[in-house]
Amino acid sequence: MGADKPHILHCHSTFSAGGKELRCVQLINAMGRGVRHTIVSGDPQQLGAAERIDRSIEVDLAPDFPALRGKPLPGRLLKLAQAMKPFDLVLTYNWGAMDVAMAHTLFSEALGLPPLIHHEDGFNEDEADKRKKTRNWYRKIALGKTAALVVPSEKLEEIALTEWEQPIGRVKRIANGIDIAAYRHDPAPDTLRVVKHEGEKWVGTLAGLRPVKRLPALVRAFADLPEEWQLVILGEGPEKERIRQTADELEVGHRVHLPGYVADPSGVVGLFDIFALSSGSEQFPISVVEAMAAGRPVAAPAVGDVANMVSADNVPFITAIGDDAALASSLHTLAQDEALRVIVGEANRQHAERNYDQAAMIDAYRRLYSRAIGSEIA
Repeated sequence: MGADKPHILHCHSTFSAGGKELRCVQLINAMGRGVRHTIVSGDPQQLGAAERIDRSIEVDLAPDFPALRGKPLPGRLLKLAQAMKPFDLVLTYNWGAMDVAMAHTLFSEALGLPPLIHHEDGFNEDEADKRKKTRNWYRKIALGKTAALVVPSEKLEEIALTEWEQPIGRVKRIANGIDIAAYRHDPAPDTLRVVKHEGEKWVGTLAGLRPVKRLPALVRAFADLPEEWQLVILGEGPEKERIRQTADELEVGHRVHLPGYVADPSGVVGLFDIFALSSGSEQFPISVVEAMAAGRPVAAPAVGDVANMVSADNVPFITAIGDDAALASSLHTLAQDEALRVIVGEANRQHAERNYDQAAMIDAYRRLYSRAIGSEIA
């Protein structure tokens, strides 16, 4: 490690404001000014999450670093390996940074590279149901000399141990956490561009508007709720027009709202009366934790760890994956019973406070990173 502050390299396929990127920002802010950071994005134009990094922290967002995308040829992998040498710790994230992990495994001993920790948070629609054999083979080899493989969910832990054949001592499960206290207040009705009017009830979700999120299916599940119910989908992405088209076809376009991306969910999730998820693939969706912290019931398919994340009172509203009729039934049951929503929401709030506060997550990551570099990260 250098004579001054430790220098950490972060390699992401994109650094847009998604779940894993915002968790990375949480940890960077928690480590404070005693650590330097360099962030490499496979898409250099996607750096939206960086806006939430504390400005007092030393961060390089435009490093001279080889492209993360390309064929895994020996010459390119050697260049990636050589570029890691100046750092004290290398952190890689998801499939988009797997070539960096492969370069580290192949050349770490010859070049004396710093330790590498890989983080895996889930899959796109191309691997939502089943992982690709060639990618599993590549992951198995690429992760061969990592100091640790971090996953947030029990499902991903199982995949890492079985499909990727990682040794049990290498796989570390650290549940995602949030600032629970930030979700205890009630937001103002006009916080969003869509105003919540008196008498209205909202089904809401936070999601990238991508096919894997199955948001048209959520529109269909919502469509038969009474007229006072509105569906508010917070996020951006390529599926926006398809969502609107589905709403228009079902004649609920006037009750389906897409206000766009929201930087701080703690200021808006409390406007929802029901939080809904419709994804075909998740692992440990932080949006579910945010809804629970705000004291809201959750209607969702049993993707990833969702059924184990919610309170016992909420479990009956977690449905089979792909069963859109069951999701609609969960929404209908919660929509027609305000007292039930309060009971389930309060149970979720208490469960989130006990299990998902960010302090435990930050402490687990700090200990893991400190062990890897052999020096305490304050």
